[in-house]
Amino acid sequence: MSRHFFSWTSWVSPFVTVIVLAWMSTEPVLAADKVYQYTQTNGVVAFSDRQPLNRPYRLLKFDCYACNPTSTVNWSNTRLFLAEYQHSISLAAAAHQLEPALIRAVIHAESGFKADAVSRQGARGLMQLMPKTAKDLGVKNSFDSHANILGGSAYLAKLLQSYQGDIALASAAYNAGPGTVSKYAGIPPYAETKAYVKRVQILLQRYRRQLAATAQSTG
Repeated sequence: MSRHFFSWTSWVSPFVTVIVLAWMSTEPVLAADKVYQYTQTNGVVAFSDRQPLNRPYRLLKFDCYACNPTSTVNWSNTRLFLAEYQHSISLAAAAHQLEPALIRAVIHAESGFKADAVSRQGARGLMQLMPKTAKDLGVKNSFDSHANILGGSAYLAKLLQSYQGDIALASAAYNAGPGTVSKYAGIPPYAETKAYVKRVQILLQRYRRQLAATAQSTG
């Protein structure tokens, strides 16, 4: 769930997980777009798409493509998007001194390369910019793939600068907000954020290898 409320001078943590602590006695409700986190009687933390009975739980709402910790996507072999938006990604990489592979990994994690993606929180486009973020970045239309990539890359570059090039921390901040990363002095202990950071890293390594191989074969 990547929702970015952006300001160069102040950061607002946008984490949208809803904490629900209540003893429930109703029947389980199927909710494919929700995940319930709860602690089993043996102390093991479990996740389910069914509402737990008679125990406190935490309702997790996921928006971004790579945020759901129970996702069945195999991130080590899922299809990569190696040619899409080549011009825009190359321009953004050059303008903000970013690896094209990193931009592709974040786009993949955020929207699965769907330019018309809209989250429940209102984040839009390939790099899932919130309206306030887009405005601060000068992006007038977040569904314009070129503008979205340039704006999202500028935001990502700023985060990398803030964390001295630490991609894991920058990814965590892109997902959960810089304020949350500051609060925990590192990657927040949220299942969705940890899953997101791990998957961005997997995708980044895969994009690096494939883009390098493509460059070598065409060079």
